[in-house]
Amino acid sequence: MSRTESPSLQPTASLAGLEDGFARRFSYLRLSLTERCNFRCTYCLPNGFEKRRGLTEELSSAEMVRAVTAFARLGLWKVRLTGGEPTVHSDFIAITQAVAEVPGIRRVAMTTNGYRLAREAQAWRAAGIDAINVSIDTLEPERFARITGHDRLDQIVTGIDRALTLGFAAVKVNSVLMGDLDDAEWARIRAFVSGRPVAWRFIELMRTNDNVALHSRDARPAEMVRTRLVREGWVARPREPGAGPSTDYAHPDHAGTIGLIAPYSEGFCDSCNRLRLSSRGKLHLCLFGDGGIDLRPLLQDDAQGDELVATICKAMPMKRQGHRLHEGDSGATPHLASIGG
Repeated sequence: MSRTESPSLQPTASLAGLEDGFARRFSYLRLSLTERCNFRCTYCLPNGFEKRRGLTEELSSAEMVRAVTAFARLGLWKVRLTGGEPTVHSDFIAITQAVAEVPGIRRVAMTTNGYRLAREAQAWRAAGIDAINVSIDTLEPERFARITGHDRLDQIVTGIDRALTLGFAAVKVNSVLMGDLDDAEWARIRAFVSGRPVAWRFIELMRTNDNVALHSRDARPAEMVRTRLVREGWVARPREPGAGPSTDYAHPDHAGTIGLIAPYSEGFCDSCNRLRLSSRGKLHLCLFGDGGIDLRPLLQDDAQGDELVATICKAMPMKRQGHRLHEGDSGATPHLASIGG
């Protein structure tokens, strides 16, 4: 009997890793600090953040650290701090420092809209952030303002340039693929990565329960970008250990790379290596699952660690082989900020 099938086993830090029923191993936890966000992106929170009724309070810092400690005991060594916008959390620096000090955690990354990046990048690096992903859906200023509700593109690009001077292991840009990618935008992106060692990753627009009409109108397949990359001499690079789902392409004339995250492509879920913990303590085995497993009752005291670890193990056989986006089924996900994307 495998470890994930035994409800009585008490895993310890010596175990090699966490595995699901499809022999996928997990090294990567996406920890949402908050659902709140100060941007109003058209595909996520077009009306801005609105607190949903009937929800419990978000996790305390201590509860988050207990959760990370349990996942680290099970072999997860990478944590990504997400949201919403994680930096609107008043304890962002303290949480970062505490997570970075958890035994077994070797990399702490974050995803941000970048509005504080230029000012805070050095403090985040000192707190233990190793890698930063910044959301930029277009390099055309007016379109950027329309998508996000903020005319801050220049400020965010300045923040990326600042981060590149501070020794982060990786600086990446997340760009949701919406509408047609015209020649002018493509030229701007190529120029952006030409002299910067950044990874620009196009992400297929994912359907959620709140963006059905927009998805139907604006979604485009990543294959249209892949075709252009191959035609222009870009070459796919192998994935690094613990990496996310991006396939990255390099070109000898560019310091940076261009990547594709294509959740609608065949076999996308086959290499899944990540789990998600929402800001309200729900373990989500899939971004588009039917609901989370409430871990909060087991996050109240350090003495609950063994029971928490065993509960996570018992949940793994429930992880499906793949999402059901192709069937128009987004599970229980109202918008990406609700779980952490």
